[in-house]
Amino acid sequence: MLLSRASLAFLLSAAFIAVPVLAATTTTHKKSSTAHSNTSNTKAHTTKTSSKSHKTSKSSHKKSHGQQGIDSSRATEIQQALIRQHYLSGEPSGQWDGATVAAMQKFQSDQGWQTKLTPDSRALKKLGLGPEYSNAINANGSSFADQKPVSEIPPTQAAGFAAASGVN
Repeated sequence: MLLSRASLAFLLSAAFIAVPVLAATTTTHKKSSTAHSNTSNTKAHTTKTSSKSHKTSKSSHKKSHGQQGIDSSRATEIQQALIRQHYLSGEPSGQWDGATVAAMQKFQSDQGWQTKLTPDSRALKKLGLGPEYSNAINANGSSFADQKPVSEIPPTQAAGFAAASGVN
């Protein structure tokens, strides 16, 4: 038991000594790897550095993605809707200006929605400017025939519907 305690103490003390020594060796190695001893290495390093900075300057010009602005015809539609809802006054200008942004943010805030992104899709729908579904399959007045009354469905077909739905 005494021998195992002594062995454990020796291993722990060796570990405490080895960790700082390894850290000092790693730090020294890193410092020495960046130093250049002759001019050819310095030139090579300079060339590499300048090509890296060239790449960095290219990447600093980020390409914008997504919609960058609101089209004037769409801005006019939104302004007309905001005027109808009494959030904006005057005539629609077709310009997405500060007054329009403030009116849209106020409208969205009054609905309990976020105000940082304008216009919000829910706000556009609430203003009556959402997507148009008049030609959708299930839209009222679509070109598809209306459903037949239950009295006109053949009994065997009605029985099949009932069996499939589990209704007797």
